[in-house]
Amino acid sequence: MFTFAKKNSIPYLQAPVFAECNFLTHAFCTRQGGASRSDYKSLNMSFREGDEEFRVLQNWETLADAFAISLEQFLVLNQVHGADIIVIKQQGSYFSSRADLDYDATITNRPGLAICIKTADCAPVFIVDKVRKVIAAVHAGWRGTASGISAKVIRLMQKQYGSMPQHILAAIGPSIGKCCYEVDSAAAEAFAELKGKEDFLFPKTTKKKWMVDLPEANRRQLLDCGIPEQNIGLSGYCTMCHQNIFFSHRGSGGLTGRQINFIMIKETNPCLAVTLDHKVY
Repeated sequence: MFTFAKKNSIPYLQAPVFAECNFLTHAFCTRQGGASRSDYKSLNMSFREGDEEFRVLQNWETLADAFAISLEQFLVLNQVHGADIIVIKQQGSYFSSRADLDYDATITNRPGLAICIKTADCAPVFIVDKVRKVIAAVHAGWRGTASGISAKVIRLMQKQYGSMPQHILAAIGPSIGKCCYEVDSAAAEAFAELKGKEDFLFPKTTKKKWMVDLPEANRRQLLDCGIPEQNIGLSGYCTMCHQNIFFSHRGSGGLTGRQINFIMIKETNPCLAVTLDHKVY
């Protein structure tokens, strides 16, 4: 289970599995500590959900100040509920416009770049090669999970960086849990193609309804890639069960904000996001 910490007004969760990685900064943030109001209260980090723009910007400034990371160091994907991955090189320019960021996972060995995942029920997955110092941030909704996005990231890290399974650590952050995540037959059929589905896909007595354990589905993908079980951490929190702590799209009926989750390789002289130079997979 993850542990709570706090910087200034920002409470966040940390994954004990990363405790040995002193080259990392990471945080699974909550909905608390920000300036947003009403359905978006309070640390809403998304401009897309209908919140007042100046409040979202204030929230980003509050986060940046708390962690002593400049706003230009945060890289946020558009998150299109797919399984495409963007790889950011260690050196060179990499960012030009938001239209270039229609992906659901980022891999990089670049210091000073805080790669982010926004969530409100989907699973944020952080993956770290502790030896080669490579990190990945994965947005694993049901479509991405059913497409094997976590496994795809592992395979790409092995191909691009020579990562070894025994050196890889992973943390699966707060998401909707098997207690609350009911899906229809169309979604269930997508999950049914995955290996070990009996561990995370459960039929209900209600006709054509299923319960899905989203964190476990991603954990199984990591295990099937050879990642040791002790190298994988789960948050232990369901976003729908704990709506006082986390935003939940399902729990709110669709009107809610997004919390941010980020991971970064530390550096003394941070890089700034200015132009795009990457590979897409």
